[in-house]
Amino acid sequence: RNRCQRLDLNGNARNCFLTGNPDSYRNFIGKGLRCLLDGPNTEVCRNAHHGLGRFCSQSSQPLGEKIPSLQISSVGQPPHHFPAWNIQIIKSFHTSPSLQAAPVPLFWIIVKPAQKLFAIILGRSIRNWWKALPPNKRELFKESARKNKWKILLAVSSLGIVFVMFYFTHLEETPITGRARLLVFGKEHFRELSQMEYAMWMEQFKSQMLPETDARYQVVERVVGHLSESNKDIPQVSALKWVIHVVDEPGVNAFVLPNGQVFVFTGLLDAVSDIHQLSFILGHEIAHAVLEHAAEKASLVHFLDFLSLIFLTMIWAICPRDSLAVVGQWIQSKLQEFMFDRPYSRTLEAEADKVGLQFAAKACVDVRASSVFWQQMELAETIQGQPKLPEWLSTHPSHENRAEHLDRLIPEALKIRESCNCPSLSGPDPRLIFRLNMQYLLESSKGREAPNSTKQDPSKPKLDFPHT
Repeated sequence: RNRCQRLDLNGNARNCFLTGNPDSYRNFIGKGLRCLLDGPNTEVCRNAHHGLGRFCSQSSQPLGEKIPSLQISSVGQPPHHFPAWNIQIIKSFHTSPSLQAAPVPLFWIIVKPAQKLFAIILGRSIRNWWKALPPNKRELFKESARKNKWKILLAVSSLGIVFVMFYFTHLEETPITGRARLLVFGKEHFRELSQMEYAMWMEQFKSQMLPETDARYQVVERVVGHLSESNKDIPQVSALKWVIHVVDEPGVNAFVLPNGQVFVFTGLLDAVSDIHQLSFILGHEIAHAVLEHAAEKASLVHFLDFLSLIFLTMIWAICPRDSLAVVGQWIQSKLQEFMFDRPYSRTLEAEADKVGLQFAAKACVDVRASSVFWQQMELAETIQGQPKLPEWLSTHPSHENRAEHLDRLIPEALKIRESCNCPSLSGPDPRLIFRLNMQYLLESSKGREAPNSTKQDPSKPKLDFPHT
């Protein structure tokens, strides 16, 4: 059993144990975290807060009493130190696999390359036709275009109006948040694809699935069960059947398919520091499914790809050589990626953080712990000297910005938690404990490294976290 420090729902410091690799908790800062919870005594309470102006079912019983596989014992005072950690950095921590980022109906997966090929052939044919025209006919064509410029402008404007009308006639309201979004593909389009993706994952991990009798499986099952039970007033949550799959895989990962199939890797369970962070992380993943982010991202990608066919045709028609056209096509794809795709992905991640935090608050989680994980990731990368990439290069918000965003949302989440008759959080703020521990560790490490400072390679910063 692995031992870790955490705070219970009342804010008291606790020891918690999970089965797994004995060294896993020493590496938790550099790996990533995610989800946990359950309770029997539920009551219906009215939540008047603007983000969740609906009924919520809540448990008033401390979490530790409901997870038999997670043994908890009090240690009295908050910790003033961390055990020795062998920090390992995961360069890109993603809680959703790349296949989940933008799944599209199978038909469009097949047609999409054909559309681009058609645009390239059409543009190249126009260019070759223009080159083959005699000079006099070119002048006649230009003169005709000048005479009919208003007709051409009207035709182009009409095409633009069609796209604008298509966009606004396919806008829908996002569940819970009420944000307007483009939704070309509905849930029915994704049922078959989700089932196909589910079969693919099951085939890939068929020899790594933990049995239902495994303690780790039971922990995840109870967490997801409690989160769904606490948020059953939301139709999108109660409509899905949440099926748990725990994969014996060291990767720090978890994701939820649009049809409610939950996949959690044991690497994530080995990496979590407390049940509150884990509950928030699974709440985040459930939020992706409830908000139908897969269908939304696929709709945007399909719409932008269709628009880009026009520009792709123009690029291959205007560029004098194929090599220049290839460069122009690459520039166009990168502009679309960095100006639309990645910012939109970051928007969806931020929205899932917000809704996931609300889900966790209604499940009586200590939501203050949600931002600590991203502070830990930021600290780990700083210690290891990892370069900080600009946020615009990523599909996810930076660790620092994500922690700050959650800190801004925590006061609202605490009000939601209070309105759902949850036990009061009387203990110290885990964010404060984290900062104090970091200050202690940094001061201790400086004192230990000073005598050997001349022997240390400055290009490989390292902290030796002390035992006390």
